[in-house]
Amino acid sequence: MTYDVVIRGGRVIDPESGLDGVRNVGIVGDQILAVSEADLIGLREIDARGLVVAPGFIDLHSHGQGVGECRLQSLDGVTTALELEAGVAPVSVAYTRAAMEGRPINYGYSASWASLRMHVIGGAPLSGGASGPLDGLGSDAWRAPASPAQSAALMHMLERELVDGALGIGILLGYAPATDPAEYVDVAKLAAAAGVPTFTHARPLIEQDPGVVIDGAEELTRVAGQTGAHMHYCHINSTSTRHLDRVQALVEAVRAEGATMTSEAYPYGSGMSSIGSDYFHPDRLHVLGATGTPQDVIYAPTGETVASVARLLELRATDPSGLAFIKLFDEEKFADRIARICALPHTAIASDAVPFVIEGGHTYDPMQWPPPDFVRTHPRSAGTYGRTLRVAVRETGALSLPEAIAKCTVQPARVLEETAHMMRRKGRIQSGCDADVVVFDAEHVTDSATYQHSVRPSTGFAHVIVNGVSVVSEGRLEEHALPGRPVRAWR
Repeated sequence: MTYDVVIRGGRVIDPESGLDGVRNVGIVGDQILAVSEADLIGLREIDARGLVVAPGFIDLHSHGQGVGECRLQSLDGVTTALELEAGVAPVSVAYTRAAMEGRPINYGYSASWASLRMHVIGGAPLSGGASGPLDGLGSDAWRAPASPAQSAALMHMLERELVDGALGIGILLGYAPATDPAEYVDVAKLAAAAGVPTFTHARPLIEQDPGVVIDGAEELTRVAGQTGAHMHYCHINSTSTRHLDRVQALVEAVRAEGATMTSEAYPYGSGMSSIGSDYFHPDRLHVLGATGTPQDVIYAPTGETVASVARLLELRATDPSGLAFIKLFDEEKFADRIARICALPHTAIASDAVPFVIEGGHTYDPMQWPPPDFVRTHPRSAGTYGRTLRVAVRETGALSLPEAIAKCTVQPARVLEETAHMMRRKGRIQSGCDADVVVFDAEHVTDSATYQHSVRPSTGFAHVIVNGVSVVSEGRLEEHALPGRPVRAWR
């Protein structure tokens, strides 16, 4: 037969089946129909000799859901980017908006515990905005204790979001660390009853904050065993910081006991969030910061390193939703830590990509490409997967190439495949699977984004195909291509 697209002569790596060999891949419409040693004929042919052909990467943790942010991720090999840690509310509005605007890659959302709490307790409107609850993290109102009536309303609204196709429940517990632990158990029980995962930004650890209501890692793992819910530990590296060994041991122990626990990590030494959030209070910088001083903080809209407590308080007051970096550790001094993070057992790679930050006084057209100089983000938004392949595979050998690909593809797909059955067709290069494919040069693929130049795309990704449509060709973005489709749960 004649295929629409044939990817010819590449090293095909399918982590689920264990295939690692030279093959030809035939695509018809939005499906892979052949992975063969035999010659195939295509209306369009891609010469992949000397290159790796792998499933498109699946990012479980991407707050950057606009067209520009998704384009940047596609140039890093991503074909599906999901907002699961923070979520959005209502999810129906977010799905409708994305479908109307179009997306270059596949998209999907969890139900946002934080957004609904902001609405029920703090009176904030629900908009299904692209940045989810990130704009309101600096508000104190939503972190107040919930009355019985408010708790009931919150649970009812979460349940309705699940009916509307949310992929699980995103829980930003670390941003409201005084929340009653019983509320977290109730949310997990709701998720277990609905058969969906929870995606948790855990509370601080006892070592980081001796006054915390309950140790974040102990709570998350205990609730997994207590409720039977699928508990996903978001960015286990950044919330665990110097105590990662203890946290990882807890996670492995509860897995061994039969609980459903998954986790993710990103290969960077700095986090990013709203400067008005709890983590950026001068008295709380020690929780995540490398030194616990304002100098750990860089205000993203201007690139300013915060010089003093007074300046930090000023920024928190004038722009509480403004994004800022916080240094977790020195990436140059502890370069080996990056590879170790990538190689954590049973841990997927996820970017924690953030929305674009626009320098004050400028206006950004989300369809403009490339982004202008006044647009900033965290470099992980552009380079998580290129950096993983460079550092963990090529430079240190902490992971083999098939192991790294598994962490970027089939492993995240399995987190959701019981909730969204279409994920069973993603993260694989097999006949009958979705034609989400990345073709890259394993010897040269790398991240290019830095903290100073954060929207530089990765290089070495020659072709990225989403639902059978080329989004990246010969390393260049196809600006007209918007083939992304929604990933929704079935109820």
